[in-house]
Amino acid sequence: MKRFVTCPTCHQPHAIWDNPKPVVDIIIELDEGIILIKRKNPPYGWAIPGGFVDYGESVEEAAYREAREETSLELTNLRQFHVYSHPSRDDRVHTISTVFIAKGLGSPKAADDAAELQIFTQDSLPEDIAFDHPQILNDYFHQSNV
Repeated sequence: MKRFVTCPTCHQPHAIWDNPKPVVDIIIELDEGIILIKRKNPPYGWAIPGGFVDYGESVEEAAYREAREETSLELTNLRQFHVYSHPSRDDRVHTISTVFIAKGLGSPKAADDAAELQIFTQDSLPEDIAFDHPQILNDYFHQSNV
């Protein structure tokens, strides 16, 4: 969406584009199941680890960084799963998420935006899952041969 603002210096109209924000979500697999984090900040609830892609960063680099920041894990076998882009997937701002699947290496520990971290299976998922992550997890458990 394009809108115009007036520059306070030159008093000329300048176009500003409101574009969706790129984010990544990483389904991190461990032998016992997958990791979800309990969000420290609104919107609260359980979520797939992930976050916003920084300027100058690829989505793959963002996935590795966000996994380290939120779970203290390194990733192996990173592979793209799907892209989710419905405008209502995040109430704060329109985001487009590239979702990855990867194996986690190390000892999982909640950090950064994660207040808590737990390992879940398809049969033990919590009810209060944020964003469109219930749909992503449903797609993962029913389409990825896990």
